[in-house]
Amino acid sequence: MGNSLIPLSSSKKFSARAALVDLQESSRNMLSECFRQFGIEVVTMAGENAKRLAKEKFEACVIRVGSEAENVLESARGSRSNSRMIIYGLGGSARDALKLSRYGLNAVFQEPLERPAALKLVKATQMLVLHEFRRYVRIPVVTEVSVVAGQNRFVASSVELSSGGMSLKSEQTVSNGQPVEISFALLTLPRVWIRGTIIWQKPASKTFGVRFDARDDRRCRVKEWVDSYLES
Repeated sequence: MGNSLIPLSSSKKFSARAALVDLQESSRNMLSECFRQFGIEVVTMAGENAKRLAKEKFEACVIRVGSEAENVLESARGSRSNSRMIIYGLGGSARDALKLSRYGLNAVFQEPLERPAALKLVKATQMLVLHEFRRYVRIPVVTEVSVVAGQNRFVASSVELSSGGMSLKSEQTVSNGQPVEISFALLTLPRVWIRGTIIWQKPASKTFGVRFDARDDRRCRVKEWVDSYLES
């Protein structure tokens, strides 16, 4: 009973739209209810109709991670209206998701899709979708990050970014207080290198947090990108 989806009243007012592209019916139904709980209207479309993303304004898009996603997202990002919309991937491997990072992939719904996890992700990102930027200072974003920790070099994927730091996911074991230098590129931000320190780590979820070194002026480029992202 606790996992049942609650139908919303038809009088519910929506202040944003999310496009669900080429999703199976079960995923489509679950995500539709999750978004609608936060006042986000859902528009479903097949791949051949995804050209609407180049013509109509959407605040968010959910698309299955895979080869077909690139063409759809390239068209959407080429649209002035949707150049900054929030993009969610569905399924696929971490490597597949990173292939979409150049389109500004923000977050990924894991498969098999489970309602509690899906609802948690929508809740965590809804403020960006609804343009309530003042209440949200971290930007969910998926991109490949190179990490140098002493003599050790490894690759991680980003989870969230702020002007002061970044959370990452990796199989690599790290420790609190460890100095690092990270390198990454984002949509409209050329590759940047920044020194930082690991300030927390969660082995269960294979995630850790890096605080940027306040003495490293290169972090100003990240702050400028974050400010631009939130103001556009």
